[in-house]
Amino acid sequence: MVNVLFVCLGNICRSPMAEAVFKHLIQNEKLEQYIQVDSAATSGWHIGNPPHKGTIAKLKEYNISTKGMAGRQLKEEDFEEFDYIVGMDENNIRDIRKMLGQPNHPKIIRFLDLTIHKKDVPDPYFTGDFQETYDLVIEGCEALLNKVKSDHKELLQS
Repeated sequence: MVNVLFVCLGNICRSPMAEAVFKHLIQNEKLEQYIQVDSAATSGWHIGNPPHKGTIAKLKEYNISTKGMAGRQLKEEDFEEFDYIVGMDENNIRDIRKMLGQPNHPKIIRFLDLTIHKKDVPDPYFTGDFQETYDLVIEGCEALLNKVKSDHKELLQS
């Protein structure tokens, strides 16, 4: 099993959007028995809360479910459980490395570094632009899924 964790500041906008989109892509490719996905926050502000209403509305436009999703905070055990820990921006990456005590571990990656953009995913909590975030999340999730499939060919072909 390959485990993927998306991380942002509050776990109500970007990381749950990425979690839902990634799950949707995995289901479309019938890979859900091989890949598990979750999301978390570097802060504890929204623990137990559902995704932001803007995230829910944007994903609903594309028939992507957020059912059962609730905010949680990143914990030390996540470093052992997850194969990919994907931060949405450079601040998230810094905080992940500090929280997990793993400053340069290759499993910690900035989401859009997998795309041509090589930049942070803007936080729609502050920008209000959930469409821009969604467009970048789609691109990032497709790139990440390609990486996971390439990195784990033997598992996914069994």
